[in-house]
Order: sequence, then C-alpha cells, then structure tokens
Amino acid sequence: MDAALAVLDEGGASAVTVRAVAARLGVQAPALYYHVTSKQHLLDEMGTEITRRVVSVLTTRASDGHWLHDLAAYGAALRDEYLLHRDGARTFSGTLITDPAVLRALEPWLRRWTDYGVPPSAVFDAIEIVTAFVTGYVIEEQERLQSAEEPERYSPEARRARLGDGTPLVVDAGYARTDPSGRFERQLAAVIRGIGESSRVAEGASDGP
Repeated sequence: MDAALAVLDEGGASAVTVRAVAARLGVQAPALYYHVTSKQHLLDEMGTEITRRVVSVLTTRASDGHWLHDLAAYGAALRDEYLLHRDGARTFSGTLITDPAVLRALEPWLRRWTDYGVPPSAVFDAIEIVTAFVTGYVIEEQERLQSAEEPERYSPEARRARLGDGTPLVVDAGYARTDPSGRFERQLAAVIRGIGESSRVAEGASDGP
C-alpha cells in the first residue's frame, strides 16, 4: 500500500495500475497479481488503508460524548487523509473496505452515538451526508491546488479585473475562496448543524403526538 500510495502521489489517479506498483516494488506484475487481482482490488485496498487511518484517529481521540462533535471530527479526519495524497478524494471514494477489522473498529464509535439516543438510521444518514460533503469539497479543493502551475487561474484579483464594476458580490465570492481550510470548517459546521436539527425533528416525530 505504501508503494501504491507513492505511485498515486507522483502521478495521480490515472497512474495507479498494478504494473506501476509492481515496478516500484521491483517485481514483475504477475507476482503482485497474487496479492491484488485487479486495479479495482488495488484501489479497494488503498481505500481500506485510508479508512483504517481515519478510524484510528476517531477511536483514539478523546470525546466529550456528543455525537455531533464526533461527526465533525470524522469529517476533519477524512479531509486530512484525502489531502495527504494527490487525487485522494477522487481515488478513495467509492472503494470497498476489504478488511473486516476496520469495519469492526467502528462499532464502539457508532454505539456511542446510539447510546446518546440517536436512531441508527439517523447515524447512518449523518455519516453518508458528511462523507459526501467532504469528498466533493476535497475533489474541488485538490483540483484547484493542482492548477498551481497557473497562478492566475483562480486569482481573485484576476477575477475582479475580468468582471469590472457592477458585480461586487461576485467579486467578493472570489476572495472568499482563498481560505479553503476556513471555508471547510464553516461549511462542515453548517452541515453538522443541519444534521442536528434534522435528528431532533426525527426524534420528535418518533415520540408521537
């Protein structure tokens, strides 16, 4: 997996093949096919390793017991892992977790949420919502970062010059995008608040009239 991640970091998602990883390890491709049967299997193993790292962060951090704070920590940990690797969000999203131990490690984390009183269905929806938000955010973030060879491409000053007068809000929107980490924290917090409100409504509905 270290070799596969190194290939990803050097060449991006399109560079990751079983042959490329085998070459990096100094072996013939058939030797590697003994361990991974296809490119998809390789990607699944890579995604499993990333998930393992996220789960490790979640299961070792101190928690104040509030499930929404845990959910925010999950979103932040997922973004951190995606950003460590070129095309990380695009490469790892949709991969299958191949190691049952990684999934089992989530059980006490999820149990803490349901013990808090959150219905399991709301827990599962919350995780999928945050995962989708983080994945989409980081895909856009990484695409912009990888356009660094064109420094003016996303320059707010260049955007302002193109627009001229009469669109101050559109101009301001360009400047607002210059702090990706700050925007991520604000937007993730908004997503978490929405999930919290939705779960309270669902709990109220389940209580009956």
